[in-house]
Amino acid sequence: MKNYLAIDTSGGYLSVVAVKDGKAFTSYVPDCAMRQSVLLMDEIDRVLKQAEMTVSDCDFFAAVVGAGSFTGIRIGISAAKGFALACGKPTLPVTSFDVLAYNAIDEKVLCLVDAMHGYYYACGYENGKAIAQPAYLSEAEALALAKTEGYALRAGAPLPIATEVVEPAEGLKKAVGALAEQGAFGELTAVYVRKSSAEENLRQ
Repeated sequence: MKNYLAIDTSGGYLSVVAVKDGKAFTSYVPDCAMRQSVLLMDEIDRVLKQAEMTVSDCDFFAAVVGAGSFTGIRIGISAAKGFALACGKPTLPVTSFDVLAYNAIDEKVLCLVDAMHGYYYACGYENGKAIAQPAYLSEAEALALAKTEGYALRAGAPLPIATEVVEPAEGLKKAVGALAEQGAFGELTAVYVRKSSAEENLRQ
């Protein structure tokens, strides 16, 4: 499977990657969380035109399933599912942690996604493999875990704490390529490390 379309709307940015015969065409739009649903189809159209391919040329469709923005995750999953259903092609789920970890796989890293208000979604990786379950951590907990377990901190955007910041679109391309080779195809099911505010309010 050489040709694919991958979407990441899980954060405050938008990443779209189209790969045709091993050559990647990417779009990365920073700081667009409130406009992802408006911009997504145009960016998909743009990268597909650059790649000189259509959605029917894709062997599969990938989307980042979380952790991250509750609304953003649903936007990307819905788009990828729609294409896959229309074309009769498989889907590949990718986590936001995979996107960060696969930028470089020779380190022990704690991948962090901003959960707002001093909290982070976090997952530890070593040599490109997850070695811990995703967690919802305070800033103090993330720093303590990094110190005790020897993790380098990594994120896809600047955070209040010092981290290595990597390019999300590049990470998406590398993660999708690696996971596809592993045959990690499956349903696009949202990964929510914690309940949404609406669910928490309902429970209370």
